[in-house]
Amino acid sequence: MVDIVALFQCLHPHVTATTVRQCSRIAWAMLVMTGRVTMLGISRWAGTGGSYRTVQRFFSQALPWAVLFWVFFRQHVYRPEDVYLVVGDEVVATKAGKLTHGLDRFFSSLYGKPVPGLAFFTLSLVSVQARRSFPMHVEQVVRSDAEKAASKAKAAAKKQTSSTAKRRPGRPKGSKKTPKADVPLTPE
Repeated sequence: MVDIVALFQCLHPHVTATTVRQCSRIAWAMLVMTGRVTMLGISRWAGTGGSYRTVQRFFSQALPWAVLFWVFFRQHVYRPEDVYLVVGDEVVATKAGKLTHGLDRFFSSLYGKPVPGLAFFTLSLVSVQARRSFPMHVEQVVRSDAEKAASKAKAAAKKQTSSTAKRRPGRPKGSKKTPKADVPLTPE
């Protein structure tokens, strides 16, 4: 725990000491806990000073995350001799339920189909030599009502055309055999 507090000291000019202390407790809890990361799970693993109310207070405040990520990266990770690339990626986390903000159906490449869950878009700096990614900005993807309506209309139209165009497998009854067309061969 002491090491995490020491790592977060570089954030003091940008946030309060209370926020740094809360962040260090929450980070420690997230590193040691197993399973899904929830506010209740964090509070159980955080130990002294990491009550559920403390975790709620931390996540309810608006923090300059992009600045904090950049300051932490410059202080502890950046190596001048490395080459860094800016990379963007969208990640889908499956989630059950109906009350979570931003819950919708998003395409997951792992499942190969749209799944109910949350989507996050992340901009990261990737070290070419170390082959490691360092997130700089994370934003939740929330679809608007117009996008949801367009998606449902598209799915309904696809379902309607697929049901009318379906036919039984094999050659239709009564159809005659037709000779295949002659294909001109190339000189080669």
